[in-house]
Amino acid sequence: MPRRDYENDTNAPKPNSLVPAASVVVVGEDGRVLLQRRTDNGMWALPGGKMELGESLAECGIRETLEETGVHIEVTGIVGTYTNPGHVFAYDDGEVRQEFSICLLGRPVGGELRVSVESTEVAWFTPAEADGLPMLASIRKRLSDWRSGRIPAVR
Repeated sequence: MPRRDYENDTNAPKPNSLVPAASVVVVGEDGRVLLQRRTDNGMWALPGGKMELGESLAECGIRETLEETGVHIEVTGIVGTYTNPGHVFAYDDGEVRQEFSICLLGRPVGGELRVSVESTEVAWFTPAEADGLPMLASIRKRLSDWRSGRIPAVR
């Protein structure tokens, strides 16, 4: 389902839902990070998505990473929480979701890179390479928080 992202945009529609979600900064042994190019906006992003009933946050991050990238991961920590009420996702079915995402840290334990219905490309990037990729500010913030090595304050 296509979506449009609004971040601190006065023209954004008002949210009508709040859904827990996980994203994951997956870091390989060589220090490269796993990213996917999304089909809905063409931007590079971390794997992630909404939490399903009956699963833990870690299970959500593991499932979403596998579904979107083909990589099996282990969750090793947390990067931060992201709940900016000014960041909303408007879907073509009328849902306007306020951001509620917890970004996890993970490491690959198997699998093979592959695209999904949600991605056109999946690849590993050095942090410097990731700096030059088109991505939403909210994703860049998560990568910056990971690189800083500090767990940021609750946002």
